[in-house]
Amino acid sequence: MAISPETFPPRKRRPSAGSFISPKLSDENLVQSLHLLSQEISALKPLQFLHKRNSLSLIRKSKLLQILFEELLRFPVLVLSPSATLCFEELHVVLQRVKTLIEDCSNCSKMWLLSQTQTVSNNFHELTVELSTLFDIFPLKELDLNDDIQELVVLIRKQCSNNKPFVDPRDDEVKRAVFGLLDSIKSEIVPEQSKLADIFSKLGLRDASSCREEIENLEEEVQSQSQSDEKSKSEAISLIGLVRYAKCVLFGASTPDPDTPRRKPPCEAAIPPDFRCPISLDLMRDPVVVATGQTYDRDSIKLWIESGHATCPKTGQTLAHTELVPNLGLKNLIAMWCREQKIPFEATGSKVKVNRVRTNKTALEAVRMTVSFLVNKLSASEESMEAATGVVYELRVLAKTDHDSRACIAEAEAIPLLVRYLGSDVGLKHSNLQVNAVTTLLNLSILEENKTRIMETDGALNGIVEVLRSGATWEARGNAAATIFSLTGVHAHRKKLGRKTRVIKGLMELAKEGPTSSRRDALAAILNLAGEREIIGKLVEGGVVQMSVELMDRLPEEAVTILESVVKRGGFIAIAAAYSAVKKLGMVLRDGSERAQESAAATLVTICRKGGLELVTELASMPGIERTIWELMATGTMRSRRKASTLLRILRRWSAGLDVDVDVDVMDGRTTTVTSSRIAIPS
Repeated sequence: MAISPETFPPRKRRPSAGSFISPKLSDENLVQSLHLLSQEISALKPLQFLHKRNSLSLIRKSKLLQILFEELLRFPVLVLSPSATLCFEELHVVLQRVKTLIEDCSNCSKMWLLSQTQTVSNNFHELTVELSTLFDIFPLKELDLNDDIQELVVLIRKQCSNNKPFVDPRDDEVKRAVFGLLDSIKSEIVPEQSKLADIFSKLGLRDASSCREEIENLEEEVQSQSQSDEKSKSEAISLIGLVRYAKCVLFGASTPDPDTPRRKPPCEAAIPPDFRCPISLDLMRDPVVVATGQTYDRDSIKLWIESGHATCPKTGQTLAHTELVPNLGLKNLIAMWCREQKIPFEATGSKVKVNRVRTNKTALEAVRMTVSFLVNKLSASEESMEAATGVVYELRVLAKTDHDSRACIAEAEAIPLLVRYLGSDVGLKHSNLQVNAVTTLLNLSILEENKTRIMETDGALNGIVEVLRSGATWEARGNAAATIFSLTGVHAHRKKLGRKTRVIKGLMELAKEGPTSSRRDALAAILNLAGEREIIGKLVEGGVVQMSVELMDRLPEEAVTILESVVKRGGFIAIAAAYSAVKKLGMVLRDGSERAQESAAATLVTICRKGGLELVTELASMPGIERTIWELMATGTMRSRRKASTLLRILRRWSAGLDVDVDVDVMDGRTTTVTSSRIAIPS
């Protein structure tokens, strides 16, 4: 029997002819399978807007075949000759391809189908020719069929033989019109709205929802094209720009209907935190490991190093060297996730090509026209808050797509307009508008130049901080924290943000109270701020050490990494505040992940070196601590082993009762003598 279509999820990609194989079934089961296949094809709806005649022709032939197979199944005993069996097996393959072709054309992008009109017509013709060939050798004489069925077979043979590739003149006319619009856009000529409306009506794209689905389908076409086929990718990306522009102009900017089920576009997919680059917040395409063991996207960390930084952005440690080691394991995991989410993922070395394709002239001009239309709508004083919500949502989605879109939005002076919707008054009455506005700023901030634009825009920073502290939803507050994290990627901005008490308080509050995703956003921003020695005092005063201790059970990696950075750059106050953390750090040392163990070991070394005898005694009193350290020395990362070795030397000197020195610490201009001596351990 034929395999049930429910066995596998719907496929959007066209398998090659060689992907189908002849089934090895008994004669009766083979005919039953053919009957089921012809029945499934007969139940398909003909294509409505493109290739309607081609699809209808094959569906009609399948209905005739269904009658033939029904008649054969009435035979008490069905025995086929070897030649008849071979003919039926080949017929099974052709019918599988017919079903797949019609389903694929029904599910794929209409714009893409239009651009491939001749190729698709040839595919329909090829299948018809193959049916004709099979019916030329059909074993009509050896099968005991009644006259009506014999006439039916002759009819099918005749219908298949007199066939040529057919391209509907109306489809060809629409294709010329679409590519005429693309040429106009490339020449910076804004398309006439009446022409857009006529073309989109003929393609069945008659509302915002169908246009969103069309964009999703085109994005999948971009993913499906081979890396070497730049022309096809470029064409699909240009069509995405056209559809996005037309959707806004023809049907107005709007948010999706929450009750309408839809596939999540790649640009909106929830990227797992471990797959995001800590610098750009984007999905990592080429993850690499730096000297500290942290992973970043190659382009982001290269830009960081080339900008004169000699430290690890995440941990703040000085980089022993600038060699970048590919993280192939993580890259494979990201690639697998991208395939599951239907998100394009390019292999190493192809990124330049992708960027070159993405920045084709037509696509770029389409983005500019779309942005101009949206910003003009947002600038209109008569726009209602409901209408503004739709416009800002469209900007949010557009700002997530690529760097060119982010640059166009910022250049169109959209940032000051977005700032208007960050206030708590907007959040109380129109929470979605506030969420969309702050998320758009987050997406814009991914582009390096836009970070400065946001910081220099009047009211932008205060608005983001207001959302951080009193946003209407956790999503808004979390995205405000993520925006601050993004802005702290620039050294000068990090210092400015760290001097603002409201920023630190807002991040601390969110880290303590928010849901897990929002907490992670806040902790990432706090960690970036902790990379500046002059900001540590404010963080300690704000309770960063106590907060890290509280979160160590739920988010150990983030909490321990922050604590490591704080005690490394902080003074005596930071070390003293970490007293309550010693035992929890010991537990992380025993049970935490590799990264958490590494940070815990480094933090304990700093605490014991600078904190004096009392803190070393606290660590030594933990049951089984030496065994834990020994295990870490045997199984941990290179840095973990090194830090664990230092910890073991510290504990042995403590147990030997060796004399220690007095530590003098300068904090906020005051000299504080640590009464409990610290152990002098060589670095």
